[in-house]
Amino acid sequence: MLRNRITPEYITELSENEIFVFGSNLAGHHAGGAARIARRKFGAISGQGVGLQGQSYAIPTMQGGVETIKPYVDEFIRFAQAHKELTFLVTRIGCGIAGFKDEEIAPLFVDALEMDNVALPESFIEIITEKE
Repeated sequence: MLRNRITPEYITELSENEIFVFGSNLAGHHAGGAARIARRKFGAISGQGVGLQGQSYAIPTMQGGVETIKPYVDEFIRFAQAHKELTFLVTRIGCGIAGFKDEEIAPLFVDALEMDNVALPESFIEIITEKE
């Protein structure tokens, strides 16, 4: 069952009900990495660093340590739970320009692992399930 909920490594298009989940900065400068893709292809709004925008959802990752990212991931999980009609494709947020390791970010998504409408990167799933 988990194989169906793995985020593709490269996302170039979305179905109508799919949302591209990316790491951003609080100022919403979507200039590089997945944030740039979100702005160019999936409706991310310059100046909006958090939440749903177009067919994308921003989770801030550039404001400090992992502890500053966790509240935004928790907020995302609550949002996804409330919007089961949407499928959320979580990218490796924080693991590019922000400089975190998958091992640091993946545990933040443990509560999303069993959600039918959230796909996670394969590396996140491997890390989370190793700890169980």
